This record gives sequence, C-alpha cells and structure tokens, in this order.
Amino acid sequence: MSLLIKNAKLNSNENLSDIFIKDGKISQIGKNLSCEADKIIDAKDKVITPGGVDVHTHFSLDLGKFISIDDFYTGTRAASFGGTTSIVDHIAFGEKDSLVSDMIDKYHKMAHGHAVIDYSFHGAIQNASEKILEEMYELYKKGIVSTKIYTTYGGKLDDDSILKILKKAKETGTVVCVHCENDGMIKELRDEEKIKGNLDPIYHAKTRPAESEAEAINRLIYLSEVAGYPKLYIVHTSTKLGVDEIRRARSRGVENLYCETCTQYLTYSEEKYLEGGNAEGVKYICAPPLRKKEDVEGLWEAIEDGIVDVIATDHCPFFYESEKLPYKDNFFDAPGGIPGVEERMEVVLTQGLKRGIGLDRLIDLLCKNPARIFGLAYKKGSIEIGKDADIAIFDKKSYTISQENRHSACDYTTYEGFETAYKLNTLIFKGDVLLDPDGYYCKEGMGEFIERKFV
Repeated sequence: MSLLIKNAKLNSNENLSDIFIKDGKISQIGKNLSCEADKIIDAKDKVITPGGVDVHTHFSLDLGKFISIDDFYTGTRAASFGGTTSIVDHIAFGEKDSLVSDMIDKYHKMAHGHAVIDYSFHGAIQNASEKILEEMYELYKKGIVSTKIYTTYGGKLDDDSILKILKKAKETGTVVCVHCENDGMIKELRDEEKIKGNLDPIYHAKTRPAESEAEAINRLIYLSEVAGYPKLYIVHTSTKLGVDEIRRARSRGVENLYCETCTQYLTYSEEKYLEGGNAEGVKYICAPPLRKKEDVEGLWEAIEDGIVDVIATDHCPFFYESEKLPYKDNFFDAPGGIPGVEERMEVVLTQGLKRGIGLDRLIDLLCKNPARIFGLAYKKGSIEIGKDADIAIFDKKSYTISQENRHSACDYTTYEGFETAYKLNTLIFKGDVLLDPDGYYCKEGMGEFIERKFV
C-alpha cells in the first residue's frame, strides 16, 4: 500500500509537510505533494512523531519464582497501542557459565513469529570469563551491539569484572547498559528493616536510597574512564543525585556517557507506596523504587538541560491479584516490576508539553536518541526519506487511562486515572496502517528482528 500523509507538522516550526510512503519506506517529504496514493491521511492539527522506540522492556523475563507476564505478542501489541513501533528487550540470565548467545538464541525463538512490531535484544553478562568477553565480538557482528550488567541482584558483578567488560566494550564498540545500585548498602538497610519488622511497601523505597544509585553511577563512570570511555549507558536513572553525577562527569570531559530515565520516575513519587494502603502500594514495587518529589523535578530539569538522553519504560509486569497482592505486607517477596510500555508516549507528551518542553526534544527522548544510541537509526527513530515508515499520529484529545482501555496481559495499569492531553489516532508501521479510528489491524508475527548496527 502507498500512503500520503497531508499537513504533517514535523517539527516545532509552523510549516506543514506531506509525507509519501511507498513499499514500507518514506519516499518523499515536501509541500503539497501530488503523489497518487492508495490511502490519504489528513494530519492537520494533530501531533506527529516517529514510531516510538522503547529500548528497555522485559518480556517473559524469568526471575525463577516469577515470570513477567507479557510475552512478545502481548507486550509488543500493548506497545503498538501506545505508538511504539520497535523495542529492544533486556533478556534474562542463562546458566551461570553459559554463553550469552545461548540465551539470545532462546529469545529469538520466543519472539519470532509472535511480535507485532520490530524488536531486538540486549545481551546480559553475569560472568566476565574469557569466553564471554570474546563472545562480545561475535554478538556485535550479529546485531547485538549492547549488553546489560548489574551492580546488584544475584547476577551482580564486582568492579574487576566490570572493568574487564568495559575494556572489551571499548574494543568492540558495544554499549554497556548498567543497573546502578550499591548492593552492600541495600543489603544492610534491608536487613535492618527486616529485623524491625518494617515490611510495608514504603520500606522498599527507604532501603534503596538515592545515595545507592548515585554512588554506583559515580563508580561506573570512573571505571569507564579507566577503560578509555567505552559507551556507558545508565539505565532507569531515578534520582536528582544520580543525574547530578552524570552532569558533573560530562562537565569534566567524560565521553560516551548516556542517561536513561523512565516514565514512572517522571510521573510519581514514593507517596504511591502510602496512598490507599499496602494493597495499593505493592503495585508500585519496582527497582529502583519511586523516589521523592524533588527527584521527579530534578529529572525534568535534567531533561530540559540535556542531561537525560532517553525515556524508556522498564516494562516488567506481574499479575496484581495473584502475584503482587499476596505480598502487600512483605515487600521483600513481592516481584519487582511494573507495566508501562503502552502508556509511555501519551504520558510523556502530556507532561512534557505541559511543562513547555518542545516537541522536538520529546521526540529525541522517545524516538531519535534511543535509535541512535543503540544502532537502530539507520532505519528507525526519525521521519526521513529512506527510513522505515513508522509514524505515530496523536489527537490533541484528553482521555483517562484505565485498566479497561489497556492491552497488556497485566491486570492493572501503573497509570490508572492519569488524564492525558493526547490520544493515539493512527499508527503506521513499515507503511502499513496498524491502528486507526476504525480498527486495529496487526497480525501476530508482523514484527521482525532488527540487526542493529552503527552506520
């Protein structure tokens, strides 16, 4: 199908353009195009963005006792209903001494034939053995140009192993994504509260303080400096202290340092752990936890001054009734993770534009930067001639997010009651209309693996 989008406002100026789409690609962009098209869409007075790029999801993440409940069909389907057309998933760990490629192969089988939109995977390293370090070359050649490491949890790495990985990443060009929290600090604080019997959801936040994140970010930055500045990407930055560490590092010349935050840290504070009692608070157990109001404001300030590069979701949902609620009085045992892949674009556009942040900047955070940093920019993340025709069209229309209008497999939404100012009207994916006011036309398996590369 060929498409012609008329009267599209593609940037912050007032000029309108037409977009001609043919064979799944953006073919022409200009004023008053007269191309013959199978379908014409009038985008006048609407908000136009590239299809969203979410580089932090966890589909079917196996944590042992729990497995996140959105798979590559339900998760990507929910993403598409929110305007996202490509994701990069953070995979689970395999066996302790297994190769990362073993788990990548498993994820290919999980996603192929099921994803509705395009997808890729980050690697995940829990053992800096020589064979795993050498494997980074081969993974890079196969389009897995990023890997995840942790400074806490069961698969955490010590500083010597982290340094080895950073040095190898400098050689290969791999982006190293890091979950930054100080494991020892968290363990001591959790042990203290457990002895006292303080197990309500609010203590999940109190035992993972902002200092835990900031210290780990600071440590990773200095390790990256010793390693020669490989590409270091701090995932789900949630605190003012954390972004201040990144700000200071950049001001003193640290290179290849990227900062991600997530929708929930821009929207809610730790008061959510108290509102409605433990039964409501347990819904918001995730790591890092929701923070203080000053952290929310600090993150928005960091968006305004260019410190934050990406807004992702860390989408990792678990059933409320059967998996969260039973642990409302014991945060230790509640599965950590929340839904959000569907809500990201509408919620961030609503909050960002209300705060006076330009649409161009928001598109950078939601689409362009994640594609550029993670090797998707040769085909995703922007509305340019020759790129995949992935385009989201939003109405300037208010509606209330509720579980009744969600599409994840999860039985609750993190954003219940949130009043948006924008609602997805039409989603175009590689030249096909996936969603419009008349219906939803996706087919399971439409999505393809993206072999990521830097060009």
